[in-house]
Parts: sequence; C-alpha cells; structure tokens
Amino acid sequence: MAAAHTTHAGLSLEAMAIKPPSHPTYDLNGIIKLALAEDAGNRGDVTCMATIPVDMEVEACFLAKEDGIIAGIALAEMVFQEVDPSLKVEWSRKDGDYVCKGLQFGKVYGRAHSIVVAERIALNFMQRMSGIATLTKAMADAAYPAYILETRKTAPGLRLVDKWAVLIGGGRNHRLGLFDMVLIKDNHISIAGGISNALRSVDQYLERENLQIEVEVETRTLVEVKEVLQYASQMKTSLTRIMLDNMVIPLPNGDVDMSMLKEAVELINGKFETEASGNVTLKTVHKIGQTGVTYISSGALTHSVTALDISLKIDTELALEVGRRTKRA
Repeated sequence: MAAAHTTHAGLSLEAMAIKPPSHPTYDLNGIIKLALAEDAGNRGDVTCMATIPVDMEVEACFLAKEDGIIAGIALAEMVFQEVDPSLKVEWSRKDGDYVCKGLQFGKVYGRAHSIVVAERIALNFMQRMSGIATLTKAMADAAYPAYILETRKTAPGLRLVDKWAVLIGGGRNHRLGLFDMVLIKDNHISIAGGISNALRSVDQYLERENLQIEVEVETRTLVEVKEVLQYASQMKTSLTRIMLDNMVIPLPNGDVDMSMLKEAVELINGKFETEASGNVTLKTVHKIGQTGVTYISSGALTHSVTALDISLKIDTELALEVGRRTKRA
C-alpha cells in the first residue's frame, strides 16, 4: 500500500487529520467503551472463543465497497486501542480522503481475537461517519459560496461523532448543544409573546449573566425579518445571525421559488449573518447558495444518513471475489 503510515492503535488529538469538535462534557472514549460493552454483554465473544486460538495473529484489510469520503479512521484506531493496545494499524488514506469501490485503504495486524472483537464497532463508526462525510462533501461543494451546516438532529449519544463527520466532509458545525449558542426558535417566540419580546429577554439575560455568546433568531416571514431589523435598529443587541426558515418554496414542477429568500437577504443587507433552513436537498442547495446567504443548514446530513459500505476482511482475495459477484467491490 503506497504512502502508508503505521501506528499502534490509538491517536492523540494532535495527530488527527481533522480534530473532533470541542465539547465540555462529551466522553468519546466512554462512547467507545459503551459500544464495546453493548456488544460483549455478560459473556464476551463466544464465537471467537470457540473458533480462534488465543495466540493466533492475522492481518485484516479495510475494503471500500462503494465510492465516497472516508471518515472515522481516527475513531477506529481508538476502538482498536481500547480492545488491544498491541494492535498495529496501517492506512493509505486519511479522514476526508476520497475512496473508490474496491480500494484496500487500511490494514490492522495482531491478535485475531482482538481484531474480530473490534471489527463491528470500528466499522459501525466508520460507515456512519463516512456516509455523513460523503453527503456533506457533495452538499458543501454545491452550496458554495455559502457554508453548509448540520443541526442537532443527530443520533442520541453520537452528537460529537456525527458533527465530527460533518467537519471531515468539509462542512461547518452549528451549535453543539443547548449551551454554546442562543437559538430563539418558533416555540420560544410563541411563549415569549412575539419575536421582539424574545430578543429583549435574551439581551437582558445575557447582560445580567455577563455572558458573551452568539445569538440567532428564527424568522418565518418577511414581516418577522423586518421586526427583527427594527428591534436591532432601536436596541443594543447581542444578535449575530438571522435564520430564514422555509423561505425556499417548492413548486409543483419540482423546482423551487427563491424569491422570498432573496428578498429577506436583501432586507438584512449584511447587517447580520444569515442562515437558510428548510427544503434543503442536493437538488436545491446550489440555488440556495447563490442567494447570498451566509449558511445553509440541513438536518438530513445526520438524521437521514446512508452508511458507506466498508468491510474488514482477513481473506481479502475471497472478499473481492464475492464482492465482484455481488457487484459490491
């Protein structure tokens, strides 16, 4: 494998090609331990114990079964480290690189029992992350010059993993949770008695708590956009971004009407960052990106992910033969 690098399983954050987002309480190692414990149950891998000699060593190869962006290499190494620190891993690709169907892009060498125990957990992370990264790359390229964001619509417990995959795919992260950004959404506005009341309450809270934090407000109509702008012209505010929600209007012929979104962007006129949300697909994202919005957010990046097909095989030649027969390699 050309241009390969070999490491003992496990990477420091500094060695990672693309680092995970920083979260104050998220325990990435804890997530790995939980996944392994879920798999092992109260007995461990009974099939391995029955069929694999304890001292047998083998080499297994990572095989891409479809084209895409690879992600989760660093996380896979963390899995191998947790199962058996003596395992050695070799890669010819790094997180964020393109892989094509049939490519062998990595190897792991060491105790056969350890490799098989780690296999499914490592692949589950890699396949999900690679699916997210692949879609993110396509969306990010099409959205230019706007930036593509995910949302909080992530798998429970996998918030950091999903958002890490978005970064690997070339996207940017929206807020990590409820703690790192104020996002005034429709329910907050309804409870507060209107958009101006909600903004006023946020500004008062931030001043009272001496907090400096980004603030975004969701708008659904041009009337709401104008109300936000009027409030900001009259009051000192911490507002940094205006979300323009569902202003991309689907048409019966399958096209989309961008006129409302464009008008909203023109009204804001660069006074605040803008974020388009709703009806964002691979078909629509390029048009949305041409309207002048700063960001485009898509929940589908993480809530509707299609995993990239990847396998880890000890008998690689047989795996390739079966893959060709089933048109998966």
